[in-house]
Amino acid sequence: MDIKEEIRQMCRDKNAIIMAHYYTDGEIQNIADFVGDSLALAQKAAETEADIIVMCGVHFMGETCKILCPGKKVLVPDPEATCSLAESCPADKFSEFVKAHPGHTVISYVNTTAATKAVTDVVVTSSNARQIVESFPHDTQIIFGPDKNLGGYINSITGRNMLLWDGACHVHERFSLEKILQLKAQHPNAKILVHPECKGPVVKVADKVGSTAALLKFSISDDATEFIVATESGILHEMQKSCPDKTFIPAPPDDSTCACNECNYMKMITMQKLYDCLKNESPEINVDSEVAVKAVRPIRKMLEISAKLGL
Repeated sequence: MDIKEEIRQMCRDKNAIIMAHYYTDGEIQNIADFVGDSLALAQKAAETEADIIVMCGVHFMGETCKILCPGKKVLVPDPEATCSLAESCPADKFSEFVKAHPGHTVISYVNTTAATKAVTDVVVTSSNARQIVESFPHDTQIIFGPDKNLGGYINSITGRNMLLWDGACHVHERFSLEKILQLKAQHPNAKILVHPECKGPVVKVADKVGSTAALLKFSISDDATEFIVATESGILHEMQKSCPDKTFIPAPPDDSTCACNECNYMKMITMQKLYDCLKNESPEINVDSEVAVKAVRPIRKMLEISAKLGL
């Protein structure tokens, strides 16, 4: 029995489910029971009947699962797999920022720690951020954190003037507009797919702006046969699997030594770590009970609004 078969057998024996984000390595996505973006992973965690959830992704994703499923055991293959965006918004500093701007509704991206979510009114993902922002009256004063690029994009398409926290994702910040345009010149028929965490100039040249799941859906349904993809390169695995006859080109970062943009933290999740995690039922995610009580409210608010809007 090889390691993949042993992992699947342990899942059956322990009533465990493996969930993986699109940004993990292809072999992790292939062995997972469910692969998705942040919204889909949260929705799946909220409804699963498994006793054990193994979250193959970064740390805040494991926290989100535990907050939604306090009675289940939540495991992560590598607890050091953090998120640069979440780290850019320390809970204590964000709390001070919120207190300095009373009367504001606080909307936080899901890419935040549990402690940051605890000072939030509603959580959003890139899949539902626009719709949730627009669910509030237009004159609502809003703080949006931590991603300034996503917040700026939402402001630009909704006419809002949300107050933005100065945070960003190290992967999406690195995309080079110049290199994307060079690729476009080499592949004039390719369509450019861009995640809204990218900087404004990159977003402006996109044929499609959207969440990871939205970009995947567009690549499947659109007639184009070539795509330049400006988001973490892990999504190319599912794109290529779904559309074997199409060509997907990873947009390069500013760093000339790298051919594509990868999240080093997501790539910390390996098959051996997944095996060890399931076998030992460790490392386990736990969230302080007081923090969890506060953090679950904005997450459930997001899920409620998403369900109402059919997202």
